[in-house]
Amino acid sequence: MTENRPTPIQPRPELRPEELPAVRFAEAARSLGHAAHALGLEVPAFRCPPKVPGAVRTLRRYPGGTVVAVSLRGRPFEEALADMVEGVLVANRIPESDAARFRPTLAAAAAGEAEIGSEAEIVVPPLVAVAAAA
Repeated sequence: MTENRPTPIQPRPELRPEELPAVRFAEAARSLGHAAHALGLEVPAFRCPPKVPGAVRTLRRYPGGTVVAVSLRGRPFEEALADMVEGVLVANRIPESDAARFRPTLAAAAAGEAEIGSEAEIVVPPLVAVAAAA
């Protein structure tokens, strides 16, 4: 009788732990959440993959908050980051006209390019009134 033992998982030597998609996703979600909170926005929960087969991003609203789910497989990680940022904007019902003010700050935070701390100031450009064409 052959014993049914699980095959040990071998680490991939070409990837360091901080380069693993799940670790990068968690770090991006944490940074993006800090930035959203600093901007006065609701911080959604993040998960991967979406529950909807074939979807690259989904958003689910619950009484206690919103869940943004993104797919990581088969696409560049930067696309997943962009979907996470868009998820924050949609979860907060930010109109497209205002989203351009928040997007660069949120994208920089998600990409790890912004240092967000408890004392950090996050500056969002003010709204600029656009004169209607006469």
